[in-house]
Amino acid sequence: MTSTVAPLRIGNASGFYGDRFDALREMLTGGQLDVLTGDYLAELTMLILGRDRLKDPGAGYARTFLKQLEECLGLAQERGVRIVTNAGGLNPAGLADAVRKLADRLGMAVRVAHVEGDDLAARYPDALAAHAYLGGFGIAACLDAGADVVVTGRVTDAALVTGPAVAHFGWGAGDYDRLAGAVVAGHVLECGTQATGGNYAFFTEHAPEKLRRPGFPLAEIHGDGSCVITKHPGTGGVVDVGTVTAQLLYETHGARYAGPDVTARLDTVRIGEDETGDDRVRIEGVRGEAPPPTLKVGLNRLGGFRNEVTFVLTGLDIERKATLVREQMEAAFDEGNAKSRPGELRWDLARTDHADASTEETASALLRLVVRDADPEVVGRALSGAAVELALASYPGFHVLTPPGKGAPYGVFDDVYVPHGAVDHMAVLHDGRRVAVAPAHDTRVLEDVPQPTLPEPPPDGPTTRAPLGLVAGARSGDKGGNANVGVWARTDEAWRWLAHALTVERFKELLPETAELGVTRHVLPNLRALNFVVEGILGEGVAAQHRFDPQAKALGEWLRSRRLDIPEVLL
Repeated sequence: MTSTVAPLRIGNASGFYGDRFDALREMLTGGQLDVLTGDYLAELTMLILGRDRLKDPGAGYARTFLKQLEECLGLAQERGVRIVTNAGGLNPAGLADAVRKLADRLGMAVRVAHVEGDDLAARYPDALAAHAYLGGFGIAACLDAGADVVVTGRVTDAALVTGPAVAHFGWGAGDYDRLAGAVVAGHVLECGTQATGGNYAFFTEHAPEKLRRPGFPLAEIHGDGSCVITKHPGTGGVVDVGTVTAQLLYETHGARYAGPDVTARLDTVRIGEDETGDDRVRIEGVRGEAPPPTLKVGLNRLGGFRNEVTFVLTGLDIERKATLVREQMEAAFDEGNAKSRPGELRWDLARTDHADASTEETASALLRLVVRDADPEVVGRALSGAAVELALASYPGFHVLTPPGKGAPYGVFDDVYVPHGAVDHMAVLHDGRRVAVAPAHDTRVLEDVPQPTLPEPPPDGPTTRAPLGLVAGARSGDKGGNANVGVWARTDEAWRWLAHALTVERFKELLPETAELGVTRHVLPNLRALNFVVEGILGEGVAAQHRFDPQAKALGEWLRSRRLDIPEVLL
């Protein structure tokens, strides 16, 4: 049944804490909107805000948002745009109160509401922060009551879109297909300019001036849950099937994309260019199912202290120089007292050197030592002493990028799960009334979708050894200690080859760092895509900085650079 309610135009002005400061103003002045969202939270952000709150109990929210709002609250009021943001972080009530004080100071009557109940720190006293991922119905309750600004803590990123859609269209908890469509729209919008050409695999196909300053995305959501992804006219960037596909695959796992309100079936998503204009991509056909019986809870705790030093190895005998300094450092730790040896040491040699190089820098390799321990003195003084004492006693040309300083604390992220009813999801309205948000009534245990039938493989023909990225795009990211790499083809012919060629075994061959790890492949034929989930490659999460690329942001680009035999007809 077609909805008679006008589409909801909802934009995004932030993909992370630290995103473009002027985006709020750009989105408010660039074109018509009904709702403007801002996503400020990530696993690492929650740790940062937790440390802020240790120093100041009144802190714990994204202060940048308040500064942005000081410039733009009047604009939002003039244009009738409602603002929904998770910038409340660990202290949504504190940020809501700060927004009210800002409005009073500016002489404006603004109705500010907030959502709470995600904070489960009392259950997990050893955690610096413990927050359940809430859904969108608390946001909807605030908007239904007339709020102009809604502040949340840890809701799912997509909830910033599903909440306004529920309020606008009057959807109920059982409208799973419609809710799933809004979740997919929210997932596309949540990372801001990643949907409009930012971090895009095929960026070289677009003029550089078009990508220098991508505009932020918006979605025109319809009552049946379908949407059109676009951006304001005249802004930079590009919205096409490729940019939207890339973001759909970002930080997802299997075909079932679970959330607190609904499980969206990513294998049902249909996307295509919208015929009504440029930079318009239609998403439709999304099916939804009841959410799982539990809510995800993100736990952030302090894991200990870390420090690092990078030795510069120049010219000849790189491997032997690396061996010498490594043995010297290990001996220095062993010769000290038992407390001077860090609990964990990790060595990585990056062969950035070139033979017969024309500059000293390009003649040099980098040997990186990372140490971790529960004692800050061990990763501070012990590492610094051992490294500095080698200044005149090690390999020829010895120097380091920077002398090691004091040890810095690092965080660890875990996720656990609790029943829906274990969380007191509460909408605190602008007039102070508190409205309890009912937990999901119907739930469905999350199961993997059976692997779909693969397309017929292409006929045999001549092949050429070439980089995978010539025929496939990729985008990768982090989920706790795991990483995902979404890989997609842009034509049916390339998909027929990719679906058969890029197996788990081939994936591990191309990315040797994953060879000993668990890797699961999920097939998404509608998107002509494969999604690989790599277990444990990020250790204890981004805050632990386990590897060179701690959020796996470039894992997909590494994969695209690897060479394999590709049918010449595709090249």
